[in-house]
Amino acid sequence: MDTPRVSRVTPVDARARESGGESGAGSTLTDLLLRIAQQDTDAFAAFYEQTSRRVYGLARRVLIDPELSEDATQEVYLQVWNSADRFNPAAGSPMAWLMTLAHRRAVDRVRSEQSSTDREARYGAATLVPDHDDVVDTVTQRLEAETVVKCLDTLTATQQESVKLAYYGGLTYREVAEKLGVAVPTIKSRIRDGLLRLKACLGVN
Repeated sequence: MDTPRVSRVTPVDARARESGGESGAGSTLTDLLLRIAQQDTDAFAAFYEQTSRRVYGLARRVLIDPELSEDATQEVYLQVWNSADRFNPAAGSPMAWLMTLAHRRAVDRVRSEQSSTDREARYGAATLVPDHDDVVDTVTQRLEAETVVKCLDTLTATQQESVKLAYYGGLTYREVAEKLGVAVPTIKSRIRDGLLRLKACLGVN
């Protein structure tokens, strides 16, 4: 049987739903999970309606971002559909099992997003052909991406913002200046000072 469609959970939906909870609903959720294990789509819909508020709420607390939280919630319920037969009533309540799945999924999302950011940083470090000045050339030739990510934290907020736009965003001085609403000479100074500080942090001579 095809996987049932999982509705996207919005903040409004989350507030409107009644949680399945643990008081008086535990046995009902257990029954629903047993039916879901038999690929019962009606049971799945009922389980989703009773519990999605709490799953979304947990995901939102971990991920902050509403869209990522919605995606994580969808993934949790797809996991429920595919693994309901693994639920063991003797090991804990349905809600505890579900919230464990939700927490793991949210944490996985956090790690995935961080990994994606790191990959972009490494890619930018490896492929950028800057056209700003000799300081940029020196840094790009000698950097190690992971170290650069750490060294970026040593820059001031304005230096970091300008360097990221130019270095990772591939913008020219003028484009960075227009984006930040700052004069081009100021942007040049920020980027050059920032890159000099990066050189010192990276040990580039």
